[in-house]
Amino acid sequence: MDVLDNNGDEVGTVATVDDDTAYVDLDPSLGDEVKSSLGFGDTDDDTYALRDEMVDTVDDDGVHLHGDH
Repeated sequence: MDVLDNNGDEVGTVATVDDDTAYVDLDPSLGDEVKSSLGFGDTDDDTYALRDEMVDTVDDDGVHLHGDH
């Protein structure tokens, strides 16, 4: 499932779901500033945990994120 920013642009995909937490594989071309504005902190992990407060909506297009956390 695609993960989309608040403009509808794809920023990654849901890689896995574990215990009701989705983990996102972010597009490697995203800069640290964009990751931070989406609510993803700096980490060496390949995937990022998607927290409930980051999600605006989920529909057939994918998971839509809020911006500027």
